Amino acid sequence: MLLAWQEFKRGKTKKLEVQKYEFNLERNLFYLHERLKNKTYFHSPYKSFYIQDPRLRHIHKASVEDRLVHQALFRVLYHHFDKQFIFDSYSCRFRKGVHPAIYRLEKFVRKATFNYQKSAFALKCDIKKFFANIDQPILLSLIKKRIIDPNVIWLIKKIIFSFVERPNKGLPLGNVTSQLFSNIYLNELDYYIKHNLKQKFYLRYCDDFIILHHDEKYLKSLVEPINSFLQIKLKLFLHPNKITIRKLRQGIDFLGYVTLPHYRIIRTKTKQRILRLVNNKNIASYLGICCHARAHNLEQSIINKIG
Repeated sequence: MLLAWQEFKRGKTKKLEVQKYEFNLERNLFYLHERLKNKTYFHSPYKSFYIQDPRLRHIHKASVEDRLVHQALFRVLYHHFDKQFIFDSYSCRFRKGVHPAIYRLEKFVRKATFNYQKSAFALKCDIKKFFANIDQPILLSLIKKRIIDPNVIWLIKKIIFSFVERPNKGLPLGNVTSQLFSNIYLNELDYYIKHNLKQKFYLRYCDDFIILHHDEKYLKSLVEPINSFLQIKLKLFLHPNKITIRKLRQGIDFLGYVTLPHYRIIRTKTKQRILRLVNNKNIASYLGICCHARAHNLEQSIINKIG
């Protein structure tokens, strides 16, 4: 619990609720541990609010104590499940993330086009309202395939079913456990596409995924079986307005970057957002984003704005 606290409070030490909990940390941890041991722990209600990031997102924030429990459970479960995930799943995993995903995509593009000598296409899909539509009993059944300890299952149930916006549906966006649970859930889709559909050039980041192939008609034919699998096995649906097939030479818009033959640029909307939000505190991170693309003009605009 103490190690989980050290990880949880990283970057949050200035928050009043964290300071209050830490003021009597030893007493709070022993009290929490005793309730977990005796199975008298109950998850508190979530605090609900919206953020613009850049889309409007509905966030559900748990109490400090509950988030500490989430962190402790995450520490135990992550390494147990991560080793079964496919290599090309990049969301919320150690040594993965946005930039490894876009570099992997660039490698796939070179292979699919035989080093840009032939044409190829990219199928890009998005799952409709993914977190809100995750089926909680299905998620629990997937977890039980690898976790048999009844005490751990008891705690997992407490966390999964603590979210009651709709009966047996959804995960809160604010939980660290939701990130792991979402990967466990969509790992079923990953295995279906990689092993059943035998797609070599496939990668996924959260609920967005891309498949590359030299035949446009073949990619179109994949949409229906993928959507059927999602509906039957996971009770999810592809977003009908976010299924696109583009030639690779036209550029692949993915994770804030547009991957083109021989180079990469930053998406126009991302540029606009950077210039709107940049300040003295975040300039380093935004200049870091520019390092992964051809963005000299944007770098100059950022520097000029800050002065």
